Amino acid sequence: MIGIADIEAVADRIAEYVVRTPTVSSPGLTALLGAPVTAKLELLQRTGSFKARGATAKLLSLSEADRAAGVVAVSGGNHGIGLAVMAGALGLKATVVMPRSAPARAVGIAEAAGASVQLTEDMESAFKLVTELEADGLTLVHPFDDPVVVAAQGTVGLELAEDAGELTDVLVSIGGGGLISGVAAALRARRPGVRVWGVETEGAEAMSEALAAGGPVPVELSSIVSTLSAPAASQLTYDHVAELVHEVLVVPDREAVRGVLDLAEHAKVWAEPAAGALLPAARQVVGRVGDEARIGLVLCGGNAATEDVMRWARDFGLTG
Repeated sequence: MIGIADIEAVADRIAEYVVRTPTVSSPGLTALLGAPVTAKLELLQRTGSFKARGATAKLLSLSEADRAAGVVAVSGGNHGIGLAVMAGALGLKATVVMPRSAPARAVGIAEAAGASVQLTEDMESAFKLVTELEADGLTLVHPFDDPVVVAAQGTVGLELAEDAGELTDVLVSIGGGGLISGVAAALRARRPGVRVWGVETEGAEAMSEALAAGGPVPVELSSIVSTLSAPAASQLTYDHVAELVHEVLVVPDREAVRGVLDLAEHAKVWAEPAAGALLPAARQVVGRVGDEARIGLVLCGGNAATEDVMRWARDFGLTG
């Protein structure tokens, strides 16, 4: 299990490379949800999401031989961007494998950062190709199944614990579970009374199905939210969520997209559906907790193209 000492050590190592993102009270979201809301604006992080933290920490931890071999990652978007940009900043050669469903913007940013991008038909085949490339000698930077990466994502929770006012419940999106594992570990140490809730979208339920099965299992992916679409949780992240997370909630894609629009209108931030999914889940939490609720939202990323969000909104009947 990742401990607070691991997270604090990583925080020191990556401090000069990443942004300490704002933690702010949101009057707009407070009015919308009917409970005080604090937002951790990780969408303002370098590369547009929390993934820069884990990528940086892992790259800095590599031996010279592993760096020289070149690094490879699989990604639905944000991890690929994070690895490509941070590898470029550190002078390392990077390969990123993404499914064709990944946002074109993510592919373009990774390529512009100097990475070689390889596209596959789906996420399952992307993970398979990365395994082959690792066997050929490239150094894997896994998006969530790595203690260094999880500890680095935990620095989000460390900052939230230090910067936020009173909180009763913190909501964190789940793809493979690296972010919520690290955040929950940090909050367990620094704010042990706070409940941590995970949020997935329908058709990207790797952690929910793992919890139901008693361990990681392969899942069928159908969500539009590619950044949450892990084909399975890992044992590492499952163990953290099973022990530290209060509950995992699942919301429809439509409500995640509505959440993006609500965040733009009420919080004045541009988020991706992985972050938008927190709002319908937060409504559930407020309804269950009641008047004592003091909500924290980890807005994990903002790498959604305007045209994609508008298309999803039209498809779901959310616009005129």
